[in-house]
Amino acid sequence: MIGYDEGLAHRIEAGADIFLMPSRFEPCGLNQLYSLRYGAVPVVHATGGLKDTVEDGVTGFVFQEPTPHALWRAIHRALSAYTDPKIWQRIMRAGMSRDFSWENSAREYAALYRRVLG
Repeated sequence: MIGYDEGLAHRIEAGADIFLMPSRFEPCGLNQLYSLRYGAVPVVHATGGLKDTVEDGVTGFVFQEPTPHALWRAIHRALSAYTDPKIWQRIMRAGMSRDFSWENSAREYAALYRRVLG
């Protein structure tokens, strides 16, 4: 296919077991959020929004150094977890249960403002 199809992109991601996102720079990132929701366990570089939304060993796998070797180690950890259905289900379910909605964010901001205003 030549071109971009939003629906197809989501279906591909939703059908994946693991989603690799080794970005060197990612201010926010949406794909790792889609992956978490769909149960496609993300493997991400610890940068920007990726390190803020993916918990290493809990909801996905995070690598610190932006090197091929560090990426390979994270992929290896993910594949090792994949071989144990109990571990893999726990990681998938943890990611799928996270709430990154604006409703949740707005509630947290409102609580922060109430604390600051005393």
